[in-house]
Amino acid sequence: MAAEDILKDLKNRKYKPVYLLHGEEPYYIDLVGSYVEHKLLSEAEKGFNQTVLYGKDTDVMTVLNAAKRYPMMADYQVVLVKEAQEMKWGKDDDDKKSINPLLNYLENPLPSTILVFCYKYGKFDKRKKTYKAIEKHGLVYESAPLYDSKIPGWIETFINEKGYKANQQATLMLSEYLGNDLSKIANELEKLMLNVAPGQEITLDLIHNNIGISKEYNVFELQTALGKKDVLKVNRIINYFEANPKANPIVLMLGNLNNYFSKVLAYHYIKDKSQQNLARELGVNPYFVKDYEMAARSYNYGKTMEIISYLREYDLKSKGVESTADDGALMKELMFKILH
Repeated sequence: MAAEDILKDLKNRKYKPVYLLHGEEPYYIDLVGSYVEHKLLSEAEKGFNQTVLYGKDTDVMTVLNAAKRYPMMADYQVVLVKEAQEMKWGKDDDDKKSINPLLNYLENPLPSTILVFCYKYGKFDKRKKTYKAIEKHGLVYESAPLYDSKIPGWIETFINEKGYKANQQATLMLSEYLGNDLSKIANELEKLMLNVAPGQEITLDLIHNNIGISKEYNVFELQTALGKKDVLKVNRIINYFEANPKANPIVLMLGNLNNYFSKVLAYHYIKDKSQQNLARELGVNPYFVKDYEMAARSYNYGKTMEIISYLREYDLKSKGVESTADDGALMKELMFKILH
């Protein structure tokens, strides 16, 4: 079941007695958890019937004491456990003589309680009896991270659902700059939409003006210039980065370049170099395949391996390992080694 389907059921008052929302992508866990916290009960009902707990500050017995209460002047009560990955869940063994109070409850949960565990940044152990009990008597949702190639489509859908439009170049730029952290992307898009009239198309110019990506001097233009071995443009961009270090931190640049050249290296390994297969194997939108083809012509396999080694070396240097040079000097040294 997708997060959208869970939200649809919640809106239609189709409730399960217990939910486990887990996985490496926190965005959808937070989305469902926020709806449970703010929308399931009316403001009048929340006073007596809603309990919000935090994993590191609670324990199993506190959760169970809350879950076993009956609602007051309402049909349901809500018990929401945020950051449940930090809670001590207790033993989960096969010793029939031992008593596991949490497992006992999960195998026979109160239908008038909606118990929700938000377990973020990792997967709950599916071998555990607690997992199997929730799966049998409630609902388990795993929030998996999206592949990089799926991010532009996710951005387009998010924008459209908010009543806006965006062209392909804009969604591709956003996905490349913001990465695959859906919470970060959603936050930046929400801020961007405050400056855009409903229904207006989100363009590259709007992104450059509102998200802080320079139109000419950004890490994606740097990648393109490196791919072409355009020495003049690379130096112009690096000089701009040096003059604007807060807008262009070296950590962001090195991370993006490592991702870029890792894909160039992967390109050299791929035998079927049709555009469709390259897009699938590299995990990129077909629109970007030509960039990697060009870069692979500029840097053979051996040079690409050397560049990746340089990127690791300068990542350490940027953190003060065997170097006292500032970020600007480090970037200039790195670009020279990549280009020559």
